[in-house]
Amino acid sequence: MPDLLIELFSEEIPARMQARAAEDLKKLVTDGLVENGLTYAGAAGFSTPRRLTLTVQGLLAASPATSEERRGPRIDAPEKAIEGFLRGAGVTREQCEEREDKKGTFLYAVIEKPGRPAAEIVAEVLESTIRNFPWPKSMRWGAGALRWVRPLHRILCLLTSETGDEVVPLDIDGIKADRITEGHRFMGDGAFDVTSFEDYETRLKRSKVILSPEERAETIWHDATNRAFARGLEVVEDRGLLAEVAGLVEWPVVLMGEIGEDFLGLPPEVLQTSMKEHQKFFSVKNPGSGRIERFVTVANVETSDDGATILAGNQKVLSARLSDAKFFWENDLRVATQDGLEAWTAKLGNVTFHHKLGSQRDRIERIAALAREIAPAVGADPALTEQAARVAKADLSSEMVYEFPELQGLMGRYYAEAAGLPGEVAAACQDHYSPLGPSDDVPSEPVSVAVALADKLDTLTGFWAIDEKPTGSKDPYALRRAALGVIRLVLANDLRLPLDRFVDAQILRHKRHLNGEASKADLAAIDALVDEIADHGVFGAAFHALLDKLHGKDPAQEGSLFRTVAGLVPDLSTDLLAFFHDRLKVHLREEGLRHDVIDACLAMPGADDIRLLVARAEALSAFLGTDDGTNLVQGFKRANNILTQAEEKDGVEYSYGADPKFAESAEETALFTALDAAEAQIGPAMSAEDFAAAMGAMAELRGPIDAFFEAVQVNAENAVVRRNRLNLLSRIRATCLQVADLTKLEG
Repeated sequence: MPDLLIELFSEEIPARMQARAAEDLKKLVTDGLVENGLTYAGAAGFSTPRRLTLTVQGLLAASPATSEERRGPRIDAPEKAIEGFLRGAGVTREQCEEREDKKGTFLYAVIEKPGRPAAEIVAEVLESTIRNFPWPKSMRWGAGALRWVRPLHRILCLLTSETGDEVVPLDIDGIKADRITEGHRFMGDGAFDVTSFEDYETRLKRSKVILSPEERAETIWHDATNRAFARGLEVVEDRGLLAEVAGLVEWPVVLMGEIGEDFLGLPPEVLQTSMKEHQKFFSVKNPGSGRIERFVTVANVETSDDGATILAGNQKVLSARLSDAKFFWENDLRVATQDGLEAWTAKLGNVTFHHKLGSQRDRIERIAALAREIAPAVGADPALTEQAARVAKADLSSEMVYEFPELQGLMGRYYAEAAGLPGEVAAACQDHYSPLGPSDDVPSEPVSVAVALADKLDTLTGFWAIDEKPTGSKDPYALRRAALGVIRLVLANDLRLPLDRFVDAQILRHKRHLNGEASKADLAAIDALVDEIADHGVFGAAFHALLDKLHGKDPAQEGSLFRTVAGLVPDLSTDLLAFFHDRLKVHLREEGLRHDVIDACLAMPGADDIRLLVARAEALSAFLGTDDGTNLVQGFKRANNILTQAEEKDGVEYSYGADPKFAESAEETALFTALDAAEAQIGPAMSAEDFAAAMGAMAELRGPIDAFFEAVQVNAENAVVRRNRLNLLSRIRATCLQVADLTKLEG
């Protein structure tokens, strides 16, 4: 069984494209080989800045011969139908057999396909792969039509077996396949022939090329950390930068340089970001002080002066870059200390957040109002929270964040501290964006939590108000991430937060902004409704009663903007809450909670209180993990099914009047007693939100319910007894449904 070696040698491939390209080459080639009957034992892809490489081991020497039987039309079918079948099968009429079955006599063709040598198939598959390679961006060069990410110079394509090796015959726009490659651009020995993958990898390393990206990254990290350790320092870990730098060099040479004394006073994050973004340098910090004091750069060549000239050039360029950063820092500090962060916030009135939702300044006003309302629910001071919300995004106007957007929030904290603002306000400036992802830290300081919640809820309600919700896999405004952020903030801080109240109020604020040209009466009524909802929370019938109170019952007012806008709020709020619940299901499923358990709890009151909902779901999940829980649910479902069928048949609802005096057996009497005891415990436990105790009380019903169904026939001949027993089943249903909607449980 031969092995296959492919190398596509070109000008430098962008580092960000290399890993994906190596995987694409492996997939496209191996899939093509298998489709043509060539199976293999294993395959691996590699990349360096100037080459994509694929090795395939244990390839079949030739595709197996195949025989396919294909049924055609009946022999008396129209001539054109027969001709089409013959043409498609590649046979003549004489080569077909005629076979009779129940529906008539049909033509059958037996298509024999001989096996093909591996070299022929590899050539076809590789040419198709190269011509259709899925580069994010590609180019043409010279007069040719071939497209590649950078000019393609060589194709190495070699089949190696125990009997020798052969070059696969292939010519793509004048580039002929060969056994030739070359090593490092500057330190290599020029072009050379190879005979196998082992020979290829060994010769490349001898020519100063490390083929494996993982090996290059490991070499860089090992040498960098050793150099830092020798000086009592630490390299700041950055796996993304490490992978990128490993894609920039074929022979990594690690060098450590110094940062000018003038720049050591810059915040470490500024130094780290500037060096990473502009120079691809690793930061080296003093573990004692936390200061960034040196940098590590990775060259692609060994020099006679051990990199001194390279370092001198890098330090000169770095000094210019850091001079810019220092200017931004000092200028921003001057503005923050002299004019305050409010000066920057005012400028955000000229920055559009969304063409329908207004400027960043408009958004800040809404967030500040919502944050103040949320503050008492999270234990934060309302005035301090509003202050934090008003300056949290001020750094978006700073020169430093304009240059390095990834520092937003962090620079806000530095500038807030420099302006002498309270520590809670400064912390909120940095923390209110968090959590940004499932592994990001969650703020715990009350002011930061309130502003973070307000920020995310304003984003969600705003895009719901303008009907820009996520669809399918499309989520351009990261609304799923925002919803998950709200969920994590609530759960991590164990908050009891009525989302409906805040969602309704904020949707109305957005609607007010969208209808800013409305009459003063309408806008005043909307403002009053916002205040009422924010202060007390008004839902259902009370909501509509409040509309009447605020805008009168005059029929002429029924079509007013106020009623139109306010009437949309309940539906939008319900839809957004359902979106939160979908995100919650995903989040809890990752923690082992079944989706049907969550559905059973969603059907209960208080579903907008995420902490309450999760506590109920956790208790129900634990309950279902016991034998009593599993069996009780089966007993409940049996009772519910019998009761539902009887109610449908009789056209009445059996929900009242079960009387123990009509009990005819000890098991029936025992169930009455057990239900009395359970109801006495479940009600108070649910009121106290002690779901574990409620589940425990419900578990006590398992034995009596099982015994009842074993000994009693519900649909008795005596109509009075039957009705009494159906009402007893109704008590079982009602008692169990106090805890969760068990009808939602699967199985």
